This record gives sequence, C-alpha cells and structure tokens, in this order.
Amino acid sequence: MTAVLGIDLGAGSLKATLVDETGNTLSEAAAPIATQQPKPGWSEQDPATWWQALCIAVPQALGQAAVPARDVAAVGLSAGAHIAVLEDAEGQVVRPAIMWNDQRSGAEAAELHARAGELIIATGLNRANPTWTLCQLAWLQRHEPAAVARARRLYLAKDWLRSRLTGDWTTDYSDALGALMSDVATRGWSPDLCGLIGWDMATLPPVRQPEEIAGRVTAAAARATGLAEGTPVVVGANDTTVELYGAGALEAGQGAIKLATAGVVFLACDRPEVHPPVSCYPHILPGLWYMASGINACATAHRWVRDTFFAELPADTAFAEMDRLAAGIAPGCDGLLFHPYLLGERAPHWDPRLRGDFIGLTLGHTRAHFARACYEGIAFALNDVLRAAKALSGATFGDMRLLGGGARSATWRQIIADVTGLTVKVPANGDASFGAALVAAAGAGLFASPEEAARRCARIVEENRPDAGRHATYGRFFALYDEARRSLTGISHRLHDGG
Repeated sequence: MTAVLGIDLGAGSLKATLVDETGNTLSEAAAPIATQQPKPGWSEQDPATWWQALCIAVPQALGQAAVPARDVAAVGLSAGAHIAVLEDAEGQVVRPAIMWNDQRSGAEAAELHARAGELIIATGLNRANPTWTLCQLAWLQRHEPAAVARARRLYLAKDWLRSRLTGDWTTDYSDALGALMSDVATRGWSPDLCGLIGWDMATLPPVRQPEEIAGRVTAAAARATGLAEGTPVVVGANDTTVELYGAGALEAGQGAIKLATAGVVFLACDRPEVHPPVSCYPHILPGLWYMASGINACATAHRWVRDTFFAELPADTAFAEMDRLAAGIAPGCDGLLFHPYLLGERAPHWDPRLRGDFIGLTLGHTRAHFARACYEGIAFALNDVLRAAKALSGATFGDMRLLGGGARSATWRQIIADVTGLTVKVPANGDASFGAALVAAAGAGLFASPEEAARRCARIVEENRPDAGRHATYGRFFALYDEARRSLTGISHRLHDGG
C-alpha cells in the first residue's frame, strides 16, 4: 500500500491523517495544543508543544492504520496563517509564537493603515489589522526590541514544524501573503512592506510552490515520529487554503462554508478579489484565488445552546437530541429569531459590541424551538456574509462544500441550503489535514498535479438541495432578522458599554 500523511496544526490541537493513493482516509489521530493568554487580548503558544503533539499524533495514525512507515510516500503540513516563529543564530526559539487571534498590535495596525494603507492593500491584497504578522512584528519592535535583535530566521507556523522534520527553511506564497509582507506582482517578499517596519529581509525564507519537496525526514525526526528516514516532505500551505482545495472547490464560483468554532465562508475566484477586511488568498491551483470571511460564533453558539438548554444530557447525546427536536419544528420556528452575536460579530458588520438575542418568544415555544432557532440564526448569519460578498465583488456562487463538525447534522445542512438557496455538498473528508495529504500526494508524483489529486480524491458523500418553498419562507424571515439587527444595534452598544 502507498499512503500519504497530512498534518494540520490547529489552534487547539494537531491532527494527522493518513490517506491512501485513492483518497480513502486510513486513520486519523490528534493531540491537544495549549494556548497561553498572559494578558487580556493576548494569545500565544509555545512552538515546542506543536512538535510534542506531532510526535504523539503521527505514531498513533501510523499504528491505527497498520501502515509501515516505509509505505508513506510523502508528508504535507498546514497550519493557521499569520503565526510567526523567530529563531536566533543557534536555532533557538526567541519567544512564544503570537497567534492569529491576538489583539495586542491594534495601535501598530492603525498606524500602518494610516501611514501606508493604500500601499499595503495594493501590494499585499489585505488591510493591516492585528491578525497579520506585519503588525505583530511592528509590536515586537516597539515592545520587545531585544527579541527582534536576536532573530536570524523567521518561520511561519507550518514551516517551523516542517523544519523539525527536515531541517529546511522555506515557505509558500499563501503564508508569505498571510504575513502581509509579500508582493502580489512577484509572489515573493515585498521590500516596500518590509521597509515599512524596517524588517530585515535576510530573516525571511525562500518562497516555493506548495507541492514542491522541501526536504526529507532526518534520522532524528524519524526516531521521534516513527516516520521513515528520507521520507519526502512537501512545502504545504496554510490551513484554509488546503481546506478549500481538499474539499474539491477547484473552479471559480465554487466555495465552502465551515461550521467550526467560528463560521467561515470561502469562495474561489479567477482573480484576486480585494475587499478588505474580507481576506484574499491564493488557491493551491495556479490562476485561482479565494475570498474568506466569517462570523465569530458558529459551533460556539451551538455549544452554548446545548449547554444552556440540554445540560442534563451527555454532550454527544445532547447534540443528537437537539437535531431530532429541531427537525420537528417548521421553518421560521413559529416566529422565534436568534442572532448568534455571542462574541460580537465579524463579517459583514465588523461590530464587537453587537449582542446575541432571541426575539419573538411566546408561551408556545419549547426548547425544540430554541434548538432550531440556533440552527436558523447561524444560517442567517452566514447568509449575511454571502450577501455582502455578492454585493462587494459581484461574485456568483455555485455549490458550496460544507466543512467542520456541524456538517454531520442533516437538519442543519438542509436549513443552510434552504436559507442560502444554494446546493450544499459534504465531502468525504473536509479537514485541512486531508488537503495537506493531497498536496503531498501530488508532490510525491502519485498524481500529475495538485488538480488531478483533488479531482480524483475529493469525493462528495452527501448533498442537500434547497427547497423553493422553504427558501421563500426563509427569505421573509431573513428580512425580519436583518431589520431586527439594525433596530437593536444601538441597544446592543449601550448594553455593551454598561447601559
């Protein structure tokens, strides 16, 4: 048997997925990652814990599948974008990695936008905000200059982890762009953007294609992970890039909705679509790009409803009961609306002071209604993002892949199809680790190109088509949802500010 291994470093865990040459998932294993929050708004991780997690998950995945290490043709990695690791001249990590959700660099981001916002957007396609590495590095220069002075190499998260396997130092364009330090014209590092903060470009790695072999597993890494010495490891790409690719969204107009902790909407495009604060990234396939934007509380809101209304049930049982009860309630939930703004909101309102709410309560509403209102409210919030993307870019949406844990719910899938009016398709495996494995398969020569790998291996296992009558019903309720949000915004702000 020939297999490929995909490894994805997520915010809370590292996942390893072993895939055969036909795209079948052979095994999956995961290990947790801890996040430190030393101050309000800060979010950091120790890169050493990433390597420890990899050394737990990879042997487990190999063992579960009973695949000999010599049969692994290649390894691919992905991780969240914007996460930089600095190493000194001795190869030691200078400080913990600042995560993409860290907010400490707000002042630096505002200053960069005021000073050179048009240049940053024209060159790097995205607007400066605390998510992006450029702003985080500006904060380090101001507040931790000694750490910056020690830095000799900058890695992005997946690249640092890969360097533990191979000793190489390189990155791909998705992560260079995610640093907000690259040039769309050259697909390399930008002297102009690096110059805005005086960053030494000698610390930045070469930029290569995701499917290129970056190096091979060293003897030491083989002993630590159970992989065979000499196994090829490809460059890889950031997590959202390989997720969209691995889900089989390979043409402009195809996209994905991810029902995870946050809800994310992706759309593949045939050119860069620059609409800050909506993010723009390169697709794995040459000539394609994608937009990405999302809502703050998706599975977070789902879990809150479970814990609040179904607390007496074990977690898995509670989710199944929510699904069963929600399926028995008519669309529109007998007039009960839910705004899932439990953490404020990102797209399309970008308002951290919005508050969540249930509107339209009567004595006739039961917890079954709250369960369905949760599904419908999140679907409305995602539809809000889709409508804004259409208005901003004029883009048209084809079918949408549904990713994340929420895709397992048949009730939720159908609600999303009926609310959006789009056909919803569920891939056999929509994880970033699966997409990373397909990139590795192309790099190993198992397929002629990344496109062939995805077309042959990204299979759809479920499909939900919108019902015209329910779509019309939801159109009326979405209008009420939107009107209520606008009417209550001022009240939300006052509540957030203490009344």
